This record gives sequence, C-alpha cells and structure tokens, in this order.
Amino acid sequence: MTEKLIGLEKEFIRSVEEKDTAEVLGSGDLPVYGTPGLIAFMEYGAKESLIPYLASEDTTVGISMEMKHLKASLVGAEILLKVKIIEVSGKKVKFHLRAFEKEHLLGEAHHERVLVNRQKFMDKLHNS
Repeated sequence: MTEKLIGLEKEFIRSVEEKDTAEVLGSGDLPVYGTPGLIAFMEYGAKESLIPYLASEDTTVGISMEMKHLKASLVGAEILLKVKIIEVSGKKVKFHLRAFEKEHLLGEAHHERVLVNRQKFMDKLHNS
C-alpha cells in the first residue's frame, strides 16, 4: 500500500435493521443496534475505502479493532460512518472510524487491515 493514502476520507450511510440488533446478534437482549453490527459496519467501510486502490487479485483482511460503542440506537436509525486512513506501513493500513446518528457520536474505533493475495491466503488456509 502507498503512503499517499494517508488522510483519505470516505463516508458511508446505512439504516439500522432488525438483523443488526443486539437481541438478534446475541450480544444483548434489547432491540437496539448491537455492538457486533456496528463493528461489522466499520469493517465494511474500511474495506470498501481501499477497494479502488487494490489489484483484482488482492483484498484486505481485518487484524485488529479497538472500539467504543458510546450511544444506543433504535431500528430505523440512519448511521453515518466517517472513515479516515491514518497510517500506512508496508501491507498494513490503520483507520480512524467514527459513526454518528444525527449529530451524536455513536461509536469510535481504530482498526487495522492487511493486504493479502486472495488465492494465496485461501490456499494457505486449505493446506494447513
């Protein structure tokens, strides 16, 4: 990956669905946006931000996530995710992610992904 990506910012919007609730995901027993759903949205945004800069045989995989879920949200809430690349080191890319419901900060995270060759990655798993 190139250091020219540092500072790149992207935004993604989605609505919370019933399948995203803590109750359905098993992380809690209330019908509110579950932390696993928010983490998945953050990983999605980070992954999607890199796609235009990857060769077709490459992808990225998540290797770390440090996240704080700061506010509960109901089904139907519109979530704005702001993704920013803050560091590139070899094949590793670090992100700062912030999720908002309206003007309220819902969650914040630091996430790291690493560049891999799709075929080599899968071959290694199948042969281990």
